[in-house]
Amino acid sequence: MKAPKVTKVTTHVLNEMKLRGEKISMLTAYDFSMAKILDCTGIDVILVGDSASNVMAGHKTTLPITLNDMIYHASSVKRGVERALVVVDLPFGTYQGNSIEALNSAIRIMKESAADAVKLEGGSEIVESITRILSAGIPVMGHLGLTPQSIHKFGTYKVRATESEEADKLISDAHLLSDTGCFSLVLEKIPAKLAENVAKSIKIPVIGIGAGSKVDGQVLVLHDMLGITQEFSPRFLRRYHNLNDEIKIAVERYISDVKDVKFPGENEQY
Repeated sequence: MKAPKVTKVTTHVLNEMKLRGEKISMLTAYDFSMAKILDCTGIDVILVGDSASNVMAGHKTTLPITLNDMIYHASSVKRGVERALVVVDLPFGTYQGNSIEALNSAIRIMKESAADAVKLEGGSEIVESITRILSAGIPVMGHLGLTPQSIHKFGTYKVRATESEEADKLISDAHLLSDTGCFSLVLEKIPAKLAENVAKSIKIPVIGIGAGSKVDGQVLVLHDMLGITQEFSPRFLRRYHNLNDEIKIAVERYISDVKDVKFPGENEQY
């Protein structure tokens, strides 16, 4: 099946991509300038991730970022995007255990940022929140496996679902999220074979991060894959550039030119 030219990626477009076997590309963004660059490349999905807590604000975990912070980042991203589907993470504490608060949080994100969808971490524990958000016509992307908002519960970022009990629950939760109405599912840091089985057994697109190549798409944190951040080096991360060094070199050249009065030059003055 030939892929049609897409002027705007929607949840329906992602479903069609899965049906014809076309892989889905997804990256994070947190600001207007980066989002505009990504959108021009033809990226399918831009995730305004709560990873902004780490790469933008310098926190150790994703937990501190607030709903207002996420709306700010999402609004900035959305202004730079015309084609990609923009999905926004609901931050920790805005949906767990209270489906009414979950709906109110999702509505604020959709109304104040003009985002296309929201993403929530968890399975059966949060299905009531997902159902309530879906009842308002808001598309929901699920997230299973390693769920960073639950770091204090697990106490580690190791690979999840390596034992049969947790693997069985993940499979059950994946089917539950699909049957409940989620349009897509992120699987993070789980065995590749398990992720492949999930992707084959549910109708919605499955996007992996550290979940092998046999899922329907891939996502990475932009700052990690561009080499801006250097501290984070899991097996699943491929660095496509080393902007950390390139930025340092450029700034050092600027400093040198300023110190040596080589900048500004004659043609850079009024």
